[in-house]
Amino acid sequence: MSRNYFYKDVLPFSAMVTVECTNVVLNILFKAATMKGMSNYAFNAYSYAVSTLVLLPFAFIFTGTTGLPPLKQSFLYRIFLLGVLGSVGTICGYKGIEYSSATLASAMSNLTPAFTFVLAVIFRMEKLALRSSNTRAKIMGTVISISGALVIVLYEGPKIISTSSQPPSLSHHFPLGSSQTNRVIGGLLLAVEYLLFSMWYIVQTQVMKIYPSEIVVVFLCVLCGTVISAPLCLIAETNLSAWRLKPDIALVAIVYSGFASSFSTVVHTWALHLKGPVYISIFKPLSIAIAASMGVIFLGDALYLGSVVGAVIISIGFYAAIWGIAKEEEEEMSEDCGFGSLEPSSTDKTPLLQRCKVEGM
Repeated sequence: MSRNYFYKDVLPFSAMVTVECTNVVLNILFKAATMKGMSNYAFNAYSYAVSTLVLLPFAFIFTGTTGLPPLKQSFLYRIFLLGVLGSVGTICGYKGIEYSSATLASAMSNLTPAFTFVLAVIFRMEKLALRSSNTRAKIMGTVISISGALVIVLYEGPKIISTSSQPPSLSHHFPLGSSQTNRVIGGLLLAVEYLLFSMWYIVQTQVMKIYPSEIVVVFLCVLCGTVISAPLCLIAETNLSAWRLKPDIALVAIVYSGFASSFSTVVHTWALHLKGPVYISIFKPLSIAIAASMGVIFLGDALYLGSVVGAVIISIGFYAAIWGIAKEEEEEMSEDCGFGSLEPSSTDKTPLLQRCKVEGM
């Protein structure tokens, strides 16, 4: 009994907390590297290349031991689209962190369910049953989350925590000068990132129906992202000296990013099958607290009232949306177990937002 409890409860909890810490550490390392003058575009290209190399052996092992369908043209088109969305979204995300902070990035990441729900409604992949409490919860969560993001981006407020040793000035990177202006630009770039990744989740849902292999799909997406991001980043960063790697914090951040992304994918896939998408989702707001504390300790970032208030509002909206998803899942499970459900269940009936959480987390 104790071994079963450890495997089904203690180990998934510890793994998910570790993943959130791992992702926050990546943002912290990237921010520290940019303060030392590392180019955002060079980091993005190198990061994709390292991730491709890390996932390459796993993709070959998986395809060699499992019978998979052949690669079709429609599948490759969708993989290319995933590569475009992923690479452009990643560039916007890292540029947003460069302008703002890792704390802001962690807070804005909780907009993903809201953006996914809005896109699903626009493309008529999610039905709006306004009389249903589940739908009302998702709508309310979406509105609250977006409102919290606006608070974070537009309202800075007084400092709550500040350290005596401030990080190096970034004025040579950002001639706009005003910290509030940089914060707004960074917040908008991060919002664009998570909007693009919401689109990525929708396309990924269709891809997984065609080719049900998470490892292979992720590898092909990363490979395609590498091919797409390399020329884009070379065009954006024409200074060749910025591409030279030295044994410093930039090299550490690049290597760490490749392994961290692969580790997160493996843990999320494992925990998904073991505990389900809702369990994974509840850990997302934890990254806000981790990023805020690590940013203050290691980067000397100041914590502002606007970030705290906005993060709380986004978290409330996030959990409201997740509650709606959980209730919808419970109702579908009860219907499948009922006497009236004589037809075989179909995964196509699963709400898109829930499926996106399955594939994207």
